Amino acid sequence: MPENGKHRRSMTSSLTRGIIVVTTGALALPVIGATGAFAAPATATVEKAASTSVTGKGIAAQKSGSTTYSVILGDTLAKIAREHSVNGGWKALYEDNRKAVGGNPDLIHPGLKLAIVAKAEKKSADTSEKKADKAADRAEQSADRADRSERTSTSVAAQGAPAEAAPAAAPAAYTNDLDGWIKESLAIMAEHGIPGSYEGIHRNIMRESSGNPQAINNWDSNAAAGIPSKGLLQVIDPTFEAYHVPGTSTDSYDPVANITAACNYAADRYGSIDNVFGAY
Repeated sequence: MPENGKHRRSMTSSLTRGIIVVTTGALALPVIGATGAFAAPATATVEKAASTSVTGKGIAAQKSGSTTYSVILGDTLAKIAREHSVNGGWKALYEDNRKAVGGNPDLIHPGLKLAIVAKAEKKSADTSEKKADKAADRAEQSADRADRSERTSTSVAAQGAPAEAAPAAAPAAYTNDLDGWIKESLAIMAEHGIPGSYEGIHRNIMRESSGNPQAINNWDSNAAAGIPSKGLLQVIDPTFEAYHVPGTSTDSYDPVANITAACNYAADRYGSIDNVFGAY
């Protein structure tokens, strides 16, 4: 029998309050993941109600372009980081929200507000950092090349090598006489692979013109045909034009051009001017 002044609470009221607590609250139980944290529901009934409500918040945040994200059931830091392309993954997301999440990144709960750092900002920062790194690498490589160059120069100097390249040889100078004309012609012939010797050229010049570059034959059959032999080696114009060597004058009276063309003709006809001992 109950004592006076005290009243026994009905079981119905207690049960009712229990139901209210269950249906209006959510109990977050931690589930440990490899790279993130799961916000798990207490019961199936709670999961359905909370999921509908909080998912709407997440979508609204994404559509508005907000940098704040509301955690929903089933979220993990890894999943959120992946869906929002967070540079650095879940670890970076955790570092940005350590104060809100707490000391354990595996424990997040529905409704928790997370700051999502804009991808463009991070990308810009990463790009600037990469550019700085590349600039530093180039500077280091440049310094390394300069160091190698200095070591090479020091090594060459130690071996007694000249510090500067020798000046280019000055062009050969030839005297304006028979000796100079023959020597200059021989140099040009060597460049073009035309055989002949100083002695062979000199011997034929003395027979043909006596060393006179203006000599001309006005009495033989060639002269009668209107194409007299000219110059040191008495060459007719058609032969001079056919065997003219590029780089020499086109004047058949020019001593060097005359000798070179005649030697070119003799090489084609006799093998070399050295093989010519008479009229040719």
